[in-house]
Amino acid sequence: MRRIDLSAHGITVADVRRNLAPAELYAEALRIDPRSAIADSGALIAYSGEKTGRSPKDKRIVRHPASEHDVWWGSVNLPIDDDTFLINLERAKDYLNTREILYCIDAFAGWDPAHRLKVRVICSRPYHALFMHTMLIRPTKEELAEFGDPDAVIYNAGRFPANRRTPGMTSKTSIDLSLETKEMVILGTEYAGEMKKGVFTMLNYFAPKRNILSMHCSATADRETGASSLLFGLSGTGKTTLSADPKRLLIGDDEHCWSDSSIFNIEGGCYAKAIDLAPETEPDIFQALRFGAVLENVVYDEDSHHVDFHDTSITQNTRGAYPIEFIRNAKIPCVAGHPTDVIFLTCDAFGVLPPVSRLSPAQAMYHFISGYTAKVAGTEMGVTEPQATFSPCFGGPFLVWHPMKYAGLLAEKIRRHKVNVWLVNTGWSGGSYGIGRRMKLSITRAIIDAIHSGELRSAPAEADDVFGLDAITACPGVPLEVLVPRNTWADKAAYDVTARKLAGLFAHNFRQYLDSVTSEVAAAGPSE
Repeated sequence: MRRIDLSAHGITVADVRRNLAPAELYAEALRIDPRSAIADSGALIAYSGEKTGRSPKDKRIVRHPASEHDVWWGSVNLPIDDDTFLINLERAKDYLNTREILYCIDAFAGWDPAHRLKVRVICSRPYHALFMHTMLIRPTKEELAEFGDPDAVIYNAGRFPANRRTPGMTSKTSIDLSLETKEMVILGTEYAGEMKKGVFTMLNYFAPKRNILSMHCSATADRETGASSLLFGLSGTGKTTLSADPKRLLIGDDEHCWSDSSIFNIEGGCYAKAIDLAPETEPDIFQALRFGAVLENVVYDEDSHHVDFHDTSITQNTRGAYPIEFIRNAKIPCVAGHPTDVIFLTCDAFGVLPPVSRLSPAQAMYHFISGYTAKVAGTEMGVTEPQATFSPCFGGPFLVWHPMKYAGLLAEKIRRHKVNVWLVNTGWSGGSYGIGRRMKLSITRAIIDAIHSGELRSAPAEADDVFGLDAITACPGVPLEVLVPRNTWADKAAYDVTARKLAGLFAHNFRQYLDSVTSEVAAAGPSE
């Protein structure tokens, strides 16, 4: 069993087990965590306790003279001073030093060797170690032997709470990041996704400093040419589902960088939503949740260990993490050429956006900065009708710079590489949520196929009077009546009212960016 001395990090525990194999971490999890189990598919079932999702209001970044003018301070990036960070870091180390055994994962973030980050994770739960073994890029024996000092360190003391009396703490949960020391401290939450998104947040700061665009998107590549396609979208829009495309090679499902030479995945695994997962609708993801994968917060039958993916009694945010090579059509290494197409996915629960629209460069900037999707009734307490959600760059909670930093990089790369940009609505048709129906996955897949084949580049389009979009009016495999949303509504007057309402929400959200964009971009949105 491989062990490592972490005294240089202030860790005094003698038994620190480094980069254990999945089978070893399974054995450790079953020994230490009484609720851990093995699913009948072979995946490790683990539970994150009270927190079953991220805690964005508890994320803090150290306000330091070297970086404070770079950071987009506000509701996304809340500041703490260096003393508070050091108090929390000491608190995390003190807790970790009470454990008899710790686990260390040394691995990479970024598949391009020229741009990858060496990440070290120190944790007390085997489940967390297996999760990061899965989600980071696993080094070879030779790379591990030469790993040396890490570029970034995550101290996961999630079982130990933050002290509410510490300045800047608003709860017993705190996720703190120092951009200067590249250290992350986790207190008061055992949700594994905090580690994943912590690494992404670091890349979202350091990559743009090197003219590399870090992106919250999935990516696939053409099997013949190697050219890529990017799918941006918030949770629930289909980003992961649509990237599992057997006709193309998978580069990654969630986090990527776009450099001067390529598109490359940041991660070594995928972290897919597991709610209502079924082999009929998502066969690639379903078969990937086998030995070596982690199933998080799912409900299973104690006799058969069969997982009920429809049971949300613990959380709606059930998840599965698996190595990317478990997807049969994954391209290893996860690097591809510059994209031919950039696709913005939105789940429009108002039911008024066209299924697919071709965007001008100014519209691409507008919709990238807006990052629109919609929540539907029933998904959150108090939500009784569709609610617009705007997340800049389709990844607001993970941005460090102002959104214009990322939008500017995207615009420059789209111009240089002559990329086609599309807006695809995976949401409702024929009416808003509760009246209409969600777009069939088969229709969305047909649209994505037609984008990738190039058929939609010269397809006929009709200007949308409200949103100013060039709505495609003919697409192979898609009924013509579906492509113009107003035609699908029985009550045309209700469509007009709803479309104007959503247009107003777009305009209201975009007012915060008007001082930062050109007049052409400002005019590229819906008309009020």
